[in-house]
Amino acid sequence: MIRSTISGLPGVNAFKRTATGFGLRREAKRQAALAGVDEVSKSGVAAALCHRSPKLRSVLARERARIARAMLADCRFCAHDCRVNRLAGENGLCHAGSEVRFFSAQTEVSDELELTPAFNVALSGCDLRCDFCITGASSWNPRAGAGFDARAMAKQAKAALEGGARTIQLLGGEPTVHLPAALEFVSWLPETARLVWKTNAHGSARARELLDGMFDVWLADFKFGNDACAQRLAKVSSYVRIVQENLLWADEHSELMVRHLLMPGHVECCWQPVAAWLAENLPGVKVNLRSGFWPAWHTRQHEELLSPISRAEAERANEMARDYRLNLVE
Repeated sequence: MIRSTISGLPGVNAFKRTATGFGLRREAKRQAALAGVDEVSKSGVAAALCHRSPKLRSVLARERARIARAMLADCRFCAHDCRVNRLAGENGLCHAGSEVRFFSAQTEVSDELELTPAFNVALSGCDLRCDFCITGASSWNPRAGAGFDARAMAKQAKAALEGGARTIQLLGGEPTVHLPAALEFVSWLPETARLVWKTNAHGSARARELLDGMFDVWLADFKFGNDACAQRLAKVSSYVRIVQENLLWADEHSELMVRHLLMPGHVECCWQPVAAWLAENLPGVKVNLRSGFWPAWHTRQHEELLSPISRAEAERANEMARDYRLNLVE
């Protein structure tokens, strides 16, 4: 049973809304897991989060946004566990402070077919340092772009829905590092909107507690199949364990879709172990195997990343997916 590190999260035991795409099995597992919330790790948080009556997502999101804001004083939203006081101007590995900025907000059609058209909001800043990041200049820099006003952005999102968008996606960079603003954004959105959390899956258990029930879909990256490649290409340790933990949690608490970007020279070392793990631990989960790698940002530092993925490697990767009977989607 999944057990909480923050007791009595608002609506955790009472949140009855069944998100779009939940099967009966997943919802039953979700409710069973949520019923086990009983541990406290942060004094003062428990009392603020303790509620028994069902509440709307917007109400829960607003309450959690306030809690998350206070938690910036001891930031532990991502697995780096920096514990810096961002409210006092201290910076952790993501270099984000208390101000939130965004570098893109528009309706797009380049994501998974069942999620598009999507109104995508990209927050500036990230806790990883992927040398191949196609938006590295903005994703790495929490001060890039314009100031983020959650209520104003929600108005744009509502207009996009009225104009034909099927989902609202929050991404980055990495949205986890801006969890208070993300939750505030959710609080202004329609209850019926289908929300997507587009993440690198490097968040902490504390972040997951606050996100529970907020997003209908977790669109999560599983970038590396081993810790050595993760350390060399993204400057992150214990990567595989952390991502696997987040994916298992997301599958229990939302609709999960997993992405893997094929990179030249990394089919055997990264994609193969990712595919094997997904087949064994998340059979049937939707997987998007992406072959659109493009040499960008700091890829010149890595000889194997100086060209797009070859046709032979892409074919080999898809053959592996078929061998493992993965549920590939576009």
